[in-house]
Amino acid sequence: MAMLLDASVVTAGYLAPAASSSAATSSRCVVGLGVTRGLPVCRGLRLGASSRVAVSRDVRGQRRGGSIVCEAQETVTGVAGVVNESTWKSLVGECDVPVLVDFWAPWCGPCRMIAPIIDQIAKDYAGKVRCLKLNTDESPNIATEFGIRSIPTVMVFMKGEKKDTVIGAVPMQTLTATLDKYIAW
Repeated sequence: MAMLLDASVVTAGYLAPAASSSAATSSRCVVGLGVTRGLPVCRGLRLGASSRVAVSRDVRGQRRGGSIVCEAQETVTGVAGVVNESTWKSLVGECDVPVLVDFWAPWCGPCRMIAPIIDQIAKDYAGKVRCLKLNTDESPNIATEFGIRSIPTVMVFMKGEKKDTVIGAVPMQTLTATLDKYIAW
């Protein structure tokens, strides 16, 4: 649902009339950069595509324009692997080392806060622990099976059996202390 701005440019998050509508029809605008023409739309926050811009009113009744689409789900990269319903059994159930699974969603701010921590644990515990991320929006059956009611939730599994759970955006020391209980150093 991308929105292409036809006759408007984005200035500090608000819509302003473009100087020339013919030039504006072929350009896309990236929010928050101050440059309004000639930039490609990239991953992250951006305006979506449509010939009309949705205008809403804020709490003071002032007009606000535009809609912003978050593409965080498409930008999930890192050291930790990805698991879903089709790969759950092979990656978690049949693993000989402890498995740390981060239950997350792309719209969850605290989930994005702990993502670098999970990636760092994956690096630090390479060969001793398998670190995986499960998107609860894409694999709701797994999330339901393990009673995920709040995200981020990090669970530790051994041979497919749930051993421990940590809920919320916690410091790295909390997660490593939980993992250390299940690792034979």
